[in-house]
Amino acid sequence: MNTLFIFINIFSLVFSHRTNVIDRFESWAQTFDFKVIDDSHYESTLAKWILNDLHINHINSMNLTYSLGHNHFSGMDSYDFKQYLNLNQREEIIMNRAQLTTAAASSVDWVVNGAVTPVKDQGQCGSCWSFSTTGALEGIYYILTGELESFSEQQLVDCDTLRNGGRDHGCNGGLMDNAFNWIDKNGGLCTEADYPYVSGTTKSGGTCQDTCSLVKDSQVLSYYDVEPSSDDEMMKALTQQPVSVAIQADQLDFQLYSGGVFTGSCGTDLDHGVLAVGYGSEQSTDYYLVKNSWSSSWGEGGYIKFGRGSEYNDGDGQCGILLQASYPNLI
Repeated sequence: MNTLFIFINIFSLVFSHRTNVIDRFESWAQTFDFKVIDDSHYESTLAKWILNDLHINHINSMNLTYSLGHNHFSGMDSYDFKQYLNLNQREEIIMNRAQLTTAAASSVDWVVNGAVTPVKDQGQCGSCWSFSTTGALEGIYYILTGELESFSEQQLVDCDTLRNGGRDHGCNGGLMDNAFNWIDKNGGLCTEADYPYVSGTTKSGGTCQDTCSLVKDSQVLSYYDVEPSSDDEMMKALTQQPVSVAIQADQLDFQLYSGGVFTGSCGTDLDHGVLAVGYGSEQSTDYYLVKNSWSSSWGEGGYIKFGRGSEYNDGDGQCGILLQASYPNLI
Protein backbone atom coordinates (compact mmCIF):
# COMPACT_ATOMS: atom_id res chain seq x y z
CA MET A 1 0.00 0.00 0.00
CA ASN A 2 1.63 3.28 -1.09
CA THR A 3 1.89 6.36 1.14
CA LEU A 4 -0.53 8.47 -0.96
CA PHE A 5 -3.26 5.81 -0.74
CA ILE A 6 -2.78 5.53 3.02
CA PHE A 7 -2.95 9.30 3.42
CA ILE A 8 -6.16 9.58 1.39
CA ASN A 9 -7.79 6.87 3.51
CA ILE A 10 -6.62 8.50 6.75
CA PHE A 11 -7.94 11.87 5.59
CA SER A 12 -11.34 10.33 4.81
CA LEU A 13 -11.50 8.42 8.09
CA VAL A 14 -10.49 11.40 10.22
CA PHE A 15 -13.23 13.64 8.90
CA SER A 16 -15.90 10.96 8.79
CA HIS A 17 -15.10 9.79 12.32
CA ARG A 18 -14.38 12.84 14.52
CA THR A 19 -12.16 15.87 14.27
CA ASN A 20 -10.12 15.22 17.43
CA VAL A 21 -8.93 11.79 16.30
CA ILE A 22 -5.35 12.96 15.66
CA ASP A 23 -5.11 14.43 19.15
CA ARG A 24 -6.38 11.19 20.68
CA PHE A 25 -3.98 9.13 18.57
CA GLU A 26 -1.08 11.32 19.66
CA SER A 27 -2.16 10.91 23.29
CA TRP A 28 -2.25 7.13 22.83
CA ALA A 29 1.18 7.19 21.17
CA GLN A 30 2.62 9.11 24.12
CA THR A 31 0.96 6.86 26.70
CA PHE A 32 2.28 3.67 25.12
CA ASP A 33 5.64 5.11 24.00
CA PHE A 34 4.97 4.51 20.30
CA LYS A 35 8.25 4.76 18.35
CA VAL A 36 7.91 6.31 14.87
CA ILE A 37 10.24 4.80 12.29
CA ASP A 38 9.32 7.04 9.34
CA ASP A 39 6.33 8.86 7.83
CA SER A 40 4.95 5.71 6.24
CA HIS A 41 5.09 3.89 9.57
CA TYR A 42 3.29 6.75 11.31
CA GLU A 43 0.57 6.93 8.66
CA SER A 44 -0.08 3.18 8.49
CA THR A 45 -0.22 2.91 12.30
CA LEU A 46 -2.62 5.85 12.45
CA ALA A 47 -4.88 4.21 9.85
CA LYS A 48 -4.95 0.94 11.84
CA TRP A 49 -5.55 2.82 15.09
CA ILE A 50 -8.52 4.67 13.57
CA LEU A 51 -10.07 1.45 12.28
CA ASN A 52 -9.67 -0.09 15.73
CA ASP A 53 -11.15 3.04 17.28
CA LEU A 54 -14.20 2.71 15.03
CA HIS A 55 -14.54 -0.95 16.01
CA ILE A 56 -14.24 -0.12 19.71
CA ASN A 57 -17.00 2.48 19.48
CA HIS A 58 -19.22 0.12 17.48
CA ILE A 59 -18.89 -2.77 19.92
CA ASN A 60 -19.31 -0.54 22.97
CA SER A 61 -22.52 0.92 21.50
CA MET A 62 -24.13 -2.54 21.48
CA ASN A 63 -24.44 -2.90 25.28
CA LEU A 64 -22.84 -6.34 25.33
CA THR A 65 -21.55 -8.18 28.40
CA TYR A 66 -18.04 -6.84 27.70
CA SER A 67 -16.38 -3.67 26.46
CA LEU A 68 -13.35 -2.80 24.33
CA GLY A 69 -10.77 -0.08 24.75
CA HIS A 70 -7.40 1.15 23.53
CA ASN A 71 -4.23 -0.56 24.72
CA HIS A 72 -0.68 -1.12 23.47
CA PHE A 73 -2.06 -3.25 20.60
CA SER A 74 -4.34 -0.51 19.21
CA GLY A 75 -1.95 0.43 16.41
CA MET A 76 -1.91 -3.12 15.05
CA ASP A 77 -4.16 -4.97 12.64
CA SER A 78 -4.76 -8.70 13.09
CA TYR A 79 -1.67 -9.67 11.10
CA ASP A 80 0.61 -7.36 13.11
CA PHE A 81 -0.90 -8.65 16.35
CA LYS A 82 -0.24 -12.32 15.53
CA GLN A 83 3.28 -11.56 14.35
CA TYR A 84 4.11 -9.47 17.42
CA LEU A 85 3.03 -12.17 19.89
CA ASN A 86 4.10 -15.06 17.64
CA LEU A 87 0.78 -16.79 18.29
CA ASN A 88 1.15 -20.46 17.46
CA GLN A 89 -1.27 -23.34 17.07
CA ARG A 90 -1.12 -25.57 20.15
CA GLU A 91 0.25 -29.07 19.67
CA GLU A 92 -1.90 -32.03 20.61
CA ILE A 93 -1.14 -33.32 24.10
CA ILE A 94 -1.29 -36.82 25.53
CA MET A 95 -3.91 -36.60 28.26
CA ASN A 96 -2.82 -37.55 31.76
CA ARG A 97 -6.11 -37.30 33.62
CA ALA A 98 -6.94 -37.53 37.30
CA GLN A 99 -10.29 -38.17 38.91
CA LEU A 100 -11.18 -35.08 40.94
CA THR A 101 -13.26 -35.84 44.00
CA THR A 102 -13.34 -32.33 45.49
CA ALA A 103 -16.72 -30.66 45.04
CA ALA A 104 -16.70 -27.41 43.09
CA ALA A 105 -17.11 -24.28 45.21
CA SER A 106 -19.83 -21.75 44.34
CA SER A 107 -17.10 -19.27 43.31
CA VAL A 108 -13.29 -19.08 43.44
CA ASP A 109 -10.78 -16.22 43.23
CA TRP A 110 -7.13 -17.19 43.76
CA VAL A 111 -6.06 -13.57 43.20
CA VAL A 112 -7.96 -12.46 46.30
CA ASN A 113 -6.74 -15.58 48.12
CA GLY A 114 -3.11 -14.56 47.55
CA ALA A 115 -1.93 -17.34 45.23
CA VAL A 116 -1.29 -15.22 42.14
CA THR A 117 1.73 -12.99 41.41
CA PRO A 118 1.33 -9.57 39.71
CA VAL A 119 0.58 -9.60 35.98
CA LYS A 120 3.68 -10.04 33.81
CA ASP A 121 4.49 -9.12 30.19
CA GLN A 122 5.80 -11.65 27.67
CA GLY A 123 6.60 -8.84 25.21
CA GLN A 124 7.52 -9.66 21.63
CA CYS A 125 8.13 -13.37 22.19
CA GLY A 126 5.84 -16.39 21.81
CA SER A 127 6.59 -17.51 25.36
CA CYS A 128 3.04 -17.49 26.70
CA TRP A 129 3.37 -21.19 27.58
CA SER A 130 6.15 -20.38 30.07
CA PHE A 131 4.05 -17.72 31.82
CA SER A 132 1.09 -20.07 32.07
CA THR A 133 3.42 -22.72 33.51
CA THR A 134 5.02 -20.46 36.12
CA GLY A 135 1.60 -19.12 37.09
CA ALA A 136 0.33 -22.62 37.85
CA LEU A 137 3.54 -23.41 39.74
CA GLU A 138 3.30 -20.17 41.73
CA GLY A 139 -0.26 -21.01 42.69
CA ILE A 140 0.29 -24.51 44.02
CA TYR A 141 3.57 -23.49 45.67
CA TYR A 142 1.72 -20.78 47.62
CA ILE A 143 -1.10 -23.15 48.57
CA LEU A 144 1.36 -25.71 49.96
CA THR A 145 3.95 -23.39 51.56
CA GLY A 146 2.16 -20.09 52.25
CA GLU A 147 4.90 -18.27 50.30
CA LEU A 148 4.22 -16.45 47.02
CA GLU A 149 7.28 -16.84 44.79
CA SER A 150 7.62 -15.43 41.28
CA PHE A 151 9.20 -18.17 39.19
CA SER A 152 11.43 -17.72 36.15
CA GLU A 153 9.92 -17.83 32.67
CA GLN A 154 13.34 -17.11 31.18
CA GLN A 155 14.76 -20.33 32.60
CA LEU A 156 12.04 -22.26 30.74
CA VAL A 157 12.52 -20.27 27.53
CA ASP A 158 16.30 -20.81 27.58
CA CYS A 159 16.55 -24.30 29.02
CA ASP A 160 13.35 -26.25 28.19
CA THR A 161 14.53 -26.89 24.63
CA LEU A 162 15.41 -29.95 22.58
CA ARG A 163 19.15 -29.42 23.03
CA ASN A 164 18.68 -29.28 26.80
CA GLY A 165 16.44 -32.33 27.13
CA GLY A 166 13.14 -30.46 26.84
CA ARG A 167 10.41 -30.36 24.21
CA ASP A 168 9.47 -26.67 23.95
CA HIS A 169 10.61 -23.97 21.53
CA GLY A 170 11.38 -20.75 23.39
CA CYS A 171 9.84 -17.75 21.64
CA ASN A 172 8.34 -20.06 19.01
CA GLY A 173 5.83 -21.68 21.34
CA GLY A 174 5.47 -24.61 23.67
CA LEU A 175 3.12 -26.61 25.88
CA MET A 176 2.55 -26.27 29.59
CA ASP A 177 2.56 -30.06 30.12
CA ASN A 178 5.99 -30.25 28.47
CA ALA A 179 7.22 -27.52 30.78
CA PHE A 180 5.84 -29.26 33.89
CA ASN A 181 7.73 -32.37 32.80
CA TRP A 182 10.96 -30.38 32.34
CA ILE A 183 10.66 -28.79 35.80
CA ASP A 184 10.30 -32.31 37.22
CA LYS A 185 13.47 -33.53 35.47
CA ASN A 186 15.32 -30.33 36.42
CA GLY A 187 14.48 -30.73 40.10
CA GLY A 188 12.60 -27.42 40.31
CA LEU A 189 12.76 -23.86 38.98
CA CYS A 190 14.61 -20.66 39.89
CA THR A 191 12.97 -17.38 40.88
CA GLU A 192 12.29 -14.49 38.54
CA ALA A 193 14.75 -12.35 40.51
CA ASP A 194 17.51 -14.96 40.17
CA TYR A 195 16.90 -15.58 36.45
CA PRO A 196 15.07 -12.49 35.06
CA TYR A 197 12.99 -12.38 31.87
CA VAL A 198 14.60 -10.64 28.87
CA SER A 199 13.15 -12.40 25.81
CA GLY A 200 10.29 -9.91 25.51
CA THR A 201 12.94 -7.42 24.36
CA THR A 202 15.50 -9.69 22.68
CA LYS A 203 12.69 -11.58 20.88
CA SER A 204 14.53 -14.88 21.27
CA GLY A 205 15.70 -17.38 23.85
CA GLY A 206 19.23 -17.31 25.19
CA THR A 207 21.85 -19.72 26.45
CA CYS A 208 20.66 -21.86 29.34
CA GLN A 209 22.22 -20.62 32.58
CA ASP A 210 22.98 -22.95 35.48
CA THR A 211 24.10 -20.36 38.06
CA CYS A 212 20.72 -19.69 39.66
CA SER A 213 19.46 -21.59 42.70
CA LEU A 214 16.42 -23.84 42.40
CA VAL A 215 13.65 -22.94 44.82
CA LYS A 216 13.28 -25.60 47.50
CA ASP A 217 10.21 -27.83 47.00
CA SER A 218 9.46 -26.39 43.52
CA GLN A 219 9.94 -29.69 41.69
CA VAL A 220 6.82 -30.75 39.81
CA LEU A 221 6.40 -34.38 40.87
CA SER A 222 3.28 -34.93 38.77
CA TYR A 223 0.82 -33.05 36.59
CA TYR A 224 -2.69 -33.76 35.42
CA ASP A 225 -4.97 -32.74 32.58
CA VAL A 226 -8.54 -31.67 33.27
CA GLU A 227 -11.27 -33.68 31.53
CA PRO A 228 -11.93 -31.71 28.30
CA SER A 229 -15.23 -29.97 27.57
CA SER A 230 -16.46 -30.13 31.16
CA ASP A 231 -17.27 -27.02 33.17
CA ASP A 232 -17.82 -29.18 36.24
CA GLU A 233 -14.33 -30.72 36.05
CA MET A 234 -12.73 -27.34 35.36
CA MET A 235 -14.45 -25.81 38.38
CA LYS A 236 -13.37 -28.74 40.56
CA ALA A 237 -9.76 -28.22 39.44
CA LEU A 238 -9.98 -24.48 40.06
CA THR A 239 -11.40 -25.08 43.51
CA GLN A 240 -8.10 -26.73 44.46
CA GLN A 241 -5.59 -24.49 42.57
CA PRO A 242 -4.93 -22.18 39.57
CA VAL A 243 -4.97 -24.06 36.26
CA SER A 244 -2.97 -23.63 33.04
CA VAL A 245 -5.22 -23.36 29.97
CA ALA A 246 -4.87 -22.88 26.22
CA ILE A 247 -7.19 -20.56 24.30
CA GLN A 248 -7.72 -18.91 20.92
CA ALA A 249 -6.47 -15.34 21.26
CA ASP A 250 -6.25 -14.00 17.70
CA GLN A 251 -9.67 -12.30 17.48
CA LEU A 252 -9.94 -8.49 17.30
CA ASP A 253 -12.34 -8.21 20.23
CA PHE A 254 -9.90 -10.21 22.36
CA GLN A 255 -7.02 -7.97 21.22
CA LEU A 256 -8.91 -4.84 22.34
CA TYR A 257 -10.78 -6.29 25.34
CA SER A 258 -11.00 -3.89 28.29
CA GLY A 259 -13.59 -5.27 30.70
CA GLY A 260 -16.72 -7.27 31.47
CA VAL A 261 -17.48 -10.90 30.67
CA PHE A 262 -16.09 -11.71 27.23
CA THR A 263 -18.79 -13.47 25.21
CA GLY A 264 -17.71 -12.27 21.75
CA SER A 265 -16.86 -14.29 18.67
CA CYS A 266 -14.06 -16.69 19.53
CA GLY A 267 -13.35 -20.21 18.34
CA THR A 268 -11.22 -23.14 19.47
CA ASP A 269 -8.08 -22.83 17.34
CA LEU A 270 -5.84 -22.83 20.40
CA ASP A 271 -2.84 -20.53 20.00
CA HIS A 272 -2.13 -18.98 23.42
CA GLY A 273 -1.37 -20.18 26.95
CA VAL A 274 -2.86 -18.36 29.96
CA LEU A 275 -3.78 -19.08 33.58
CA ALA A 276 -7.30 -19.67 34.91
CA VAL A 277 -7.44 -18.31 38.46
CA GLY A 278 -11.11 -18.55 39.41
CA TYR A 279 -14.75 -18.33 38.42
CA GLY A 280 -17.92 -16.56 39.45
CA SER A 281 -20.82 -14.51 38.07
CA GLU A 282 -21.18 -10.88 37.02
CA GLN A 283 -24.60 -9.36 36.29
CA SER A 284 -26.11 -12.84 35.86
CA THR A 285 -23.39 -13.97 33.43
CA ASP A 286 -21.15 -16.82 34.61
CA TYR A 287 -17.43 -16.46 33.94
CA TYR A 288 -13.93 -17.85 34.34
CA LEU A 289 -11.31 -15.40 35.60
CA VAL A 290 -8.11 -15.64 33.54
CA LYS A 291 -4.69 -14.05 34.01
CA ASN A 292 -2.94 -13.06 30.79
CA SER A 293 0.72 -12.15 30.18
CA TRP A 294 0.31 -8.98 28.13
CA SER A 295 0.98 -6.49 30.95
CA SER A 296 -1.57 -4.79 33.20
CA SER A 297 -2.44 -2.25 30.48
CA TRP A 298 -4.44 -4.93 28.63
CA GLY A 299 -7.92 -6.02 29.78
CA GLU A 300 -8.99 -5.57 33.40
CA GLY A 301 -5.54 -4.91 34.81
CA GLY A 302 -4.14 -7.81 32.80
CA TYR A 303 -7.11 -10.16 33.40
CA ILE A 304 -10.11 -11.24 31.35
CA LYS A 305 -13.40 -12.85 32.32
CA PHE A 306 -14.53 -15.55 29.87
CA GLY A 307 -18.17 -16.54 29.51
CA ARG A 308 -18.75 -19.86 31.29
CA GLY A 309 -21.37 -22.46 30.31
CA SER A 310 -22.27 -25.15 27.82
CA GLU A 311 -23.43 -22.59 25.22
CA TYR A 312 -19.85 -21.63 24.31
CA ASN A 313 -18.41 -23.56 21.35
CA ASP A 314 -20.71 -26.55 21.90
CA GLY A 315 -19.34 -27.12 25.38
CA ASP A 316 -15.65 -26.65 24.56
CA GLY A 317 -15.64 -23.32 26.39
CA GLN A 318 -15.28 -19.69 25.37
CA CYS A 319 -12.15 -19.46 23.16
CA GLY A 320 -11.67 -23.20 23.78
CA ILE A 321 -10.73 -22.75 27.45
CA LEU A 322 -11.99 -26.25 28.35
CA LEU A 323 -9.91 -28.18 25.79
CA GLN A 324 -6.33 -28.20 27.16
CA ALA A 325 -6.28 -27.45 30.88
CA SER A 326 -3.69 -28.86 33.27
CA TYR A 327 -2.17 -28.34 36.70
CA PRO A 328 0.96 -29.45 38.60
CA ASN A 329 1.44 -31.19 41.94
CA LEU A 330 4.50 -30.74 44.15
CA ILE A 331 3.83 -33.59 46.59
